[in-house]
Amino acid sequence: MPITINNQEDIERMRIAGKLASEVLDFITPFIKPSITTEEIDSLCHDFMTNKQGTIPAPLNYAPPGHTPFPKSICTSVNNQICHGIPGEKILKKGDVVNIDITVIKDGYHGDTSRMFFVGEPSIQAKRLCEVTYQSMWLGIREVKAGAYLGDIGHAIQSYAESNSYSVVREFCGHGIGKVFHDEPQVLHYGNSGEGLKLEAGMIFTIEPMINAGKKDIKVLPDNWTVVTKDRSLSAQWEHTILVTDKSYEVLTVSKDTPKPFLD
Repeated sequence: MPITINNQEDIERMRIAGKLASEVLDFITPFIKPSITTEEIDSLCHDFMTNKQGTIPAPLNYAPPGHTPFPKSICTSVNNQICHGIPGEKILKKGDVVNIDITVIKDGYHGDTSRMFFVGEPSIQAKRLCEVTYQSMWLGIREVKAGAYLGDIGHAIQSYAESNSYSVVREFCGHGIGKVFHDEPQVLHYGNSGEGLKLEAGMIFTIEPMINAGKKDIKVLPDNWTVVTKDRSLSAQWEHTILVTDKSYEVLTVSKDTPKPFLD
């Protein structure tokens, strides 16, 4: 399948969609406190997207082949949940960590981003895992430019995560995005430098490493959506949508309160 090379109009619309997705995370941040349920988080985000932004929550009723429709507007993955956690009755408590994954559709274009949140004061282990995962994402992003390879991104992420004694989930990856939610290319978060697809200016894709405190092995729960660590260890994920430019990259999922990169 050919890789989409976006024109200037596409890029501008993706900037808008990306900013809107990030603004949902800005909005929900003050609500992430002990005693809130993931269902309440979903409801707040849904109302903000549909009523304030005029966006469509892309996950709601999303049904790739072999899946039942996803029943909520966002994903909330708590502690040992790696990704695709379905919001529900779970009450967040002090010490929990939660990934909130937002994808909005605006004028037919998708903005996709996620952040980790601490519920109260996190454990030292949880804080370190989230920080290393964030750094891993940014080290991957820093490899992006026309002429680089997808393997450069994966290698940077894998090397840093494993040097900190963590593991990289293999079954899920970043993806092309634009008018299509999940498009080519697949952006692996592991690999070898100089291998894989050669990047061209105008490509847009997500980088969203999922890093486990324990082993990389996963398990899918009976709901056929929620993915957890097989050894029940903590997991963390961060995500940005990235535009490839001639000499560098542009992060499209940026808003007022987007966490700043911290790089060596």
